[in-house]
Amino acid sequence: MKKLSCLFTLLIIVSWVGCGSVEPDETVEPKPVSKGIKGVWVTNVASTALNSIENIKETVLTCKKSGITDIFMVVWNKARTLYPSEIMNKEFKIPIMEQFDGRDPLQEMITEAHKSGLKVHAWFEYGFAASNSQQGGIILQKYPTWSAKDRNGNLLVSSSGFEWMNGINPQVQDFMQSLVLEVVNKYDIDGIQGDDRLPAMPVAGGYDTYTVDLYKQENGGQAPPQLETDPAWINWRTNKLTTFAGKLYNAVKAAKPNVIVSFAPSIYPWGKDNYLQDWPTWLDNGFCDYVIPQLYRYDILAYSQTLKAQINYVKKTPDRAKLYGGVLIQTGSWNPTEEYLDGMISENRNNGIKGEVLFFYEGLKKNVSYFENKYPSK
Repeated sequence: MKKLSCLFTLLIIVSWVGCGSVEPDETVEPKPVSKGIKGVWVTNVASTALNSIENIKETVLTCKKSGITDIFMVVWNKARTLYPSEIMNKEFKIPIMEQFDGRDPLQEMITEAHKSGLKVHAWFEYGFAASNSQQGGIILQKYPTWSAKDRNGNLLVSSSGFEWMNGINPQVQDFMQSLVLEVVNKYDIDGIQGDDRLPAMPVAGGYDTYTVDLYKQENGGQAPPQLETDPAWINWRTNKLTTFAGKLYNAVKAAKPNVIVSFAPSIYPWGKDNYLQDWPTWLDNGFCDYVIPQLYRYDILAYSQTLKAQINYVKKTPDRAKLYGGVLIQTGSWNPTEEYLDGMISENRNNGIKGEVLFFYEGLKKNVSYFENKYPSK
């Protein structure tokens, strides 16, 4: 464990050489980001977009034709990276997701996208989720003290089957930050992104030894409430994850100030009540360059209501320019009609939202002609 901690510390120190260190409670003033984004998430699940360099070239061409400006490419899921990682190789002897051995999909995407004038963001999809239906997988098998625990002392498992690391544990935070900084320092990346699992933890978590002891230290020896939804207990854990969001933001900006830091969290306040995500505070504190709540709804009335509610949670009017819509365009066999697509994008524009990110690329492929007309190239 000491060797691991030293590795993370060294990585973080090296990343700051020549940039000056930044205290965790300081905020680096971000440089202006684009006036509007038209983005799409590209995954390795239910998609072959990343399976070969030819597929990546086709993906970029499709995005360019569709008026996309920003590609959010998955680089972290299933306890694997989609780029050759020195950290993952040293710790787990698996430098890259096995199916991509011998390649570097992230570099391939950056090269092809930049040729076409598109930005690439490294999307850390799994975040603090160690595995799915694998009892913690390789990470928690090696480091069981990193496990998040429920009030019965069991490994924290969310309803969707994700098994969680404890995002409040500083060793877990250092591990995740080291992966992010590895990408920032190694690649000509335009941005990095966390989503509904970074930073996050299901509300049932926080009962591991480390977190319980920390809570006692900060609350006069009192143990955490057994009611996991106790408001003060939710706020305490949420604030710890918010602090990490700020640390991560400042670490990225210290390494490369022009790299965009964005988050695509669950909608508020559901995200805070269920996954301890307080994105309005992240935005208010300057811990992200923009935020993209997942406005995943199946009819225009629900979409409109959800969008307006999220806008109302932005605390400072100027920060509304940093809010974009996460728009669902495919899940399973479902795709929106063109009428519904029109409705969602029109709602965004009518409410001052200058762009959106589409989930996900396979849905974009089915609607290239629509988006080509909707997002004309400049």
